[in-house]
Amino acid sequence: MNYSLVEPYLNLLDPIHSFLLCRTPPEWVKQASLADNLPVILLDHLHCELKAAQSAALLLRRYAVNKNHGQALLDALQPYEDLVYRGLGNFQQLKQSKQLSHALQAAESQPYADEIIDKMSRLIREELHHFQQVLEIMQARDVPLYKLSASRYAASLIRHVRTYEPQALIDKLIIGALIEARSCERFAALAPYLDEDIARFYVSLLRSEARHYQDYLELAQKLSDTDITERINQFREWEAELIMSEDTKLRFHSGVPVHA
Repeated sequence: MNYSLVEPYLNLLDPIHSFLLCRTPPEWVKQASLADNLPVILLDHLHCELKAAQSAALLLRRYAVNKNHGQALLDALQPYEDLVYRGLGNFQQLKQSKQLSHALQAAESQPYADEIIDKMSRLIREELHHFQQVLEIMQARDVPLYKLSASRYAASLIRHVRTYEPQALIDKLIIGALIEARSCERFAALAPYLDEDIARFYVSLLRSEARHYQDYLELAQKLSDTDITERINQFREWEAELIMSEDTKLRFHSGVPVHA
């Protein structure tokens, strides 16, 4: 075990640990760090990076950008979706694909559209870069791309999203914050048990993941006329239940591993 890589980031992790109601169970770390399970963890991590970018793009298209600029988001994501879902393309083509433009135009009717665009477009660019980094690690270790069922984590949280606006958007932003915070916490928990190249990569992600969760929470509060602390706390409880309860799937955001 090598904790020295994580130690410089302990101050960064303190707010994450305070925000989340529980730490990752040791049983998950033990199973996720096994060499035989690493391909599944890396592949699910790859999917998570794409889903994070897709979720941010959906928020932008629905709540922030001019309709004429929504296509730029779809174009930026398509090569990644083609590779993961359709087996089309390769790593080199991905690196050469069209990147997300900085010049997304805000929809006039949406409050805080400019800020949503600024934070979410940056998040998309970073998540897609992380996707490429995970893919590069997978290729170096001959980990193949294949269809992998999603964990229950995000879908279970999304079930609690309210059906009216702006509360629906606020709930989605809170969920985004929890996902990013849990990712940050798990990168730090898992890194000491992994080979040095992956460990260093996971530690390098801590700063961006920590900023992403704060960006989501700040936007959520700005879009609400009232304090959202109570709503955040409710989602924190739901999230902790998923992390601490038994789970038959081993995924990056899964609960306590049990045999199916």
